[in-house]
Amino acid sequence: MIDKKFIGRVTADFIATAPASQLRFFAKATGETRPEYLDEAAARDAGHPGLPLPPTFLFSLEMLAPPNSWRDEAGIKPERILHGEQSFKYHRMAYAGDTLHFRTQIADIFDKKGGALDFIVRETRVTNQHGEHVADLRSVTVHRAG
Repeated sequence: MIDKKFIGRVTADFIATAPASQLRFFAKATGETRPEYLDEAAARDAGHPGLPLPPTFLFSLEMLAPPNSWRDEAGIKPERILHGEQSFKYHRMAYAGDTLHFRTQIADIFDKKGGALDFIVRETRVTNQHGEHVADLRSVTVHRAG
């Protein structure tokens, strides 16, 4: 079992930005067809100051977090992890060029199947360059005991 002492630990605290070209690529790759996600003029015509981040794009930015030693300290083996769950709660739009601050904390650790599976729940708060709350991300990682 992964030690519950890691609950509350900040595992990432970093800044990221998304260039318009990366947003367009992501939108196309995920099948987005709404013009405001692909064309800056269409975005402005729709009332946006620039290209908005497509839904779920924040997950891509979250993966840019610098390495953190807590996983080694907790005994987590990369070959034993599974992506269990991901959810997003949006509070405001974010746009190409915004400076986004990601702060991730371990919210819970629990096990199932008699300790055969450990679940690590991480919560990430995202704010923009104005300190405005953009979104909350929640992810669950499953670690198989070995």
